[in-house]
This record gives sequence, C-alpha cells and structure tokens, in this order.
Amino acid sequence: MTIRNLYQAPYQVQSIHHGQGQGKNALVFDASDFDTPLKFIRYVEMEPGASIGNHRHGANEEVYVVLSGSGVMTVNGESRAVKTGDVILNKPGWQHGLENTGKEPLKLLVFEVDQVR
Repeated sequence: MTIRNLYQAPYQVQSIHHGQGQGKNALVFDASDFDTPLKFIRYVEMEPGASIGNHRHGANEEVYVVLSGSGVMTVNGESRAVKTGDVILNKPGWQHGLENTGKEPLKLLVFEVDQVR
C-alpha cells in the first residue's frame, strides 16, 4: 500500500505553462509509481489572479479536479467558469488553460494519462 499526503508533497513555486503569476506545484505520484499509463498526479495551488498558461499535451489526456476555489477554464477557445467540485477533461491535443478569478486560492488535483506506455 502506498499513501502520500498531497499537502505534504514536496513542491515548487513557479510559473505554470507560462501563465500569469506563480503557483504551488507538487508532484504526488509520477509514472514510476504506476503499472498503467497514468503519468502523474499533481497538487496545484494558485493565488488569485494566477493562471496556468494555454498549452496542449499531444497524445495525453488530462483531468483537473477543483478541490476549492473558482476560476475560468478555457478549452479550445471556449471559456467557462469552474468551481469547487468541478472535474474538467482535456482530451488529447486539446488546448487548455486556467485562471484563478476568485478571491481565494484555487486548489486542484491534476491527473495525466499517456495514450500508450
């Protein structure tokens, strides 16, 4: 059994995909932890006004789980408000980015899966 605490995972404070401001970015699990095509699980925390810059992952799928806070997610040019409890799917090749438009930190779990391993 492997248990890790996402709030205690080592993190970096950095610009995420060339977005505005900086975010806390903690790698909770990486590809070496899995026997399946799951690539990573990250905990991300962004202060108000910070963003994850628009980017795409080629053949990988990615899922964002909003743990708390609110923001605007843009996928393939379409923007929508997101809030606590929302789960956002980014299919292979989709361009996506996220901005914290709220007044509190936006906290996320991010999962990425390789198409093949």
